[in-house]
Amino acid sequence: MYQLGSTRSSYQRDHLLLTPDTFVRAPLPGMRRANAIVHVSPAAGARFTQYTAEFEAGGSLGPASGQRFLYVLQGDIRVDGKLLGPDEYAYFPEGHRPVIEATDPARACVIEKPYIECEGVRLPSGFVGDERQVEAKPLGGDCDLQVRALIPDHPSFDFAVNTMTYQPGAALSMVEMHVMEHGLLMLAGGGIYRLGDHWYPVTAGDFIWMAPWCPQWFGALGKTPAKYLIYKDWNR
Repeated sequence: MYQLGSTRSSYQRDHLLLTPDTFVRAPLPGMRRANAIVHVSPAAGARFTQYTAEFEAGGSLGPASGQRFLYVLQGDIRVDGKLLGPDEYAYFPEGHRPVIEATDPARACVIEKPYIECEGVRLPSGFVGDERQVEAKPLGGDCDLQVRALIPDHPSFDFAVNTMTYQPGAALSMVEMHVMEHGLLMLAGGGIYRLGDHWYPVTAGDFIWMAPWCPQWFGALGKTPAKYLIYKDWNR
């Protein structure tokens, strides 16, 4: 049913909330039997690109525009012969062109950005991982807010990707404002996100972009944990 022009989606100077009712699907160059929902890119002012790739059986991705991080949301995806399922992920350094193909219908979160070199620091190597095997650490000593770091804590990496899980009622302890920008995909649950001077209800499936210095705060609501995947530029 049409919502008569109503949506939670919002595009402001320093942030973007994109909700599933406004998603537009289109293939990116080199994609085969797959579409992309581009959530944010340099066209919106971001210094990275983030999209959800939706594969048919046998669908595949084209070449990356830089480094690429892939997190499987649904189904199985074969990466250079290794099968990755939900909550598993892979990182590919700039210039690496792996074969990424879905065995059945599947979805994945994809993050791409040009690599920023740092003098005296070696270039990173590719790897695969499983979010469920990463140690969860409380944020600021709050055991109801758990963080899992999916990218190694090493200066060779110029960005970070974490999952953050909030028990119902848990919230960030402060309104954050910083030089890093974020791309955030809600994976489960929901709550209230403050972005700038706006307050938004958010739920699983929503995407948020936060520009540098955008005031940001989140509190989880409901009876089940809220969880999101979050990107930030780092170490540069």
